[in-house]
Amino acid sequence: MISENQQFVSGADNVIWDLTDLYPSAVSKEFVADLNGLNERCADFKSRWKGKVATLTPPQFFEALLEYEEIHEAFDRIMSFAHLQWTTQTTNPEAGKSLQTAREVASTASMNLVFFVVETGRLSAEQHAIAAGAPELQKYKHWFDNIRSFQQYQLSEEVEEVLSVTGLTSRSAWVRFFDQVSNEQVYVMDGKEFTGPQIFTMLHDNDRNARESVARTISEGLKNNASTNAYIFNTVIADHATQMKLRKFPTWLSERNLSNEVTDQGALSLIHAVESRYSTVQRLFELKRNILGYDKFYDYDRYAPVMATSRLWTWAEAKEIVVNAYMSFHPKMGEIVEMFFDKNWIHAPVIKGKSSGAFSAGTAASVHPYIFMNYTGTARDVQTLAHELGHGVHQYLSRKKGSLLMHTPLTVAETASVFGEIITFNSLFDKETDNSARLGMLVEKLTDMTNTVFRQIALNRFEDAIHTTRRSQGELSVDTLCELWMQTQQDQFGESVTLTDGYQYWWSYISHFIHTPGYVYAYAYGELLVLALYEKYKKNRSGFPELYFTMLEAGGSKSPRELMEPFGINVEDPAFWNTGLDVMDRGLREAEELFAALTGISTAQT
Repeated sequence: MISENQQFVSGADNVIWDLTDLYPSAVSKEFVADLNGLNERCADFKSRWKGKVATLTPPQFFEALLEYEEIHEAFDRIMSFAHLQWTTQTTNPEAGKSLQTAREVASTASMNLVFFVVETGRLSAEQHAIAAGAPELQKYKHWFDNIRSFQQYQLSEEVEEVLSVTGLTSRSAWVRFFDQVSNEQVYVMDGKEFTGPQIFTMLHDNDRNARESVARTISEGLKNNASTNAYIFNTVIADHATQMKLRKFPTWLSERNLSNEVTDQGALSLIHAVESRYSTVQRLFELKRNILGYDKFYDYDRYAPVMATSRLWTWAEAKEIVVNAYMSFHPKMGEIVEMFFDKNWIHAPVIKGKSSGAFSAGTAASVHPYIFMNYTGTARDVQTLAHELGHGVHQYLSRKKGSLLMHTPLTVAETASVFGEIITFNSLFDKETDNSARLGMLVEKLTDMTNTVFRQIALNRFEDAIHTTRRSQGELSVDTLCELWMQTQQDQFGESVTLTDGYQYWWSYISHFIHTPGYVYAYAYGELLVLALYEKYKKNRSGFPELYFTMLEAGGSKSPRELMEPFGINVEDPAFWNTGLDVMDRGLREAEELFAALTGISTAQT
């Protein structure tokens, strides 16, 4: 890596997004006017339509639905701006205050909209068919279907309103507190302070002693906040359990499954299919152990580079790699990606007080997405850029469907991002002729893929354990959380990885458990879906881009099943998941064979 006396200049320091397409600033007259007018706008909607939904003719319903959609657009615009401007300055009290004010106003205003979904959900089957089948409303058929699917879990309008407004000072307040604790977390190593994004990146260091020191530092930092985070976890899990009990969902995951448009059994089929192939993870880490020449393989070795390189990519180089990869798939795709760079839709530098991680925010249908990341120049960061731009392309195309239909369920939301990663990787891999380099690239890619598939399912198993145990045994101690974490993670690794003392606290930094309970299995769903989709693309590239663009443009206007049907993919077949898992197995076998050819050492298993 870069030596202590060197400093890598990524060129990302000035890659700052321009949020003025949303609002000039948090104190601008436009933002203040829209925020202050939100409650009145929603109250007016309620006064004109409440109690009338069941009696509306299709043209009248269309009028009400358009107004409802326009209000949602206003919510999206306001909340996107408030959140995005906060993510780059989370320790700034004014930014936090602005976000909280927006949340409070939005929460109060949204109470006036609850009736519309409740009354729509209570339409009879005949009324539902008439409304969804009307020419002017056919565009919204899937929206109607989704509303109806949740109908049996809806509570009275009064209770829904109470839950809506109290959510601001209950669950969402704890989510914000978790983010604040995480973003203020400082890791001290050798007398120097590091943020979360900085120190977790260092787990990819070539130097094993450095990785061990980094892991120990992370463990110490997480241990210091373990009691606080355990309390947050318990509170959020208990709140979730209460919500699920009130709504009579059969399992803790059922609401997420319904939102993902996946049956409970369908989700379990995916989870069990991946669990049954945990040996893939174990073979991969056995291969890495042999490549690196270690006697034992520890948790801090999982992300060790197998190629001794200090190669880092500047922002300009990363841009060229990713744009060219998307261009190679289709010029239209590449042109959309270029807009993100040219129009300042990306925030890339690592700065103090900035949130960790990376995401693409779809914002509002009338605007465009924004990309958020912490770019340090690693190969992983280049892949992350490709990943988030895939989301960005998807969101850019689907926004044409409007605010009610542009958002896809989580299970399909990863499709374009993972596809973008694959085409970026393959464009680089195909150009490489040195077998040692190809082995290194392939092992790194397989490591990423196992993280997305197997690690996320192992995280789901931990999440399942803490939700079910919290319900049956009450508040979970730090020790119990640590024990459940170690059990579920060791199941994945088997004997291939030795978990060190301190790793038991690593459950506490994973934000998905707090932000969106049940989220993580969608990553595995999306990865395996795209691997199958890419297999289709390889076998018949003619006409594929057109089908692909149509799928992306559809957004959330169709179910995952409907979106995949044109490609000849049946996502409801339990055996389907083996397609993607087999692709991963073939990639691993290729890596094992490359290693054997280079060294004469065979690690392949039959």
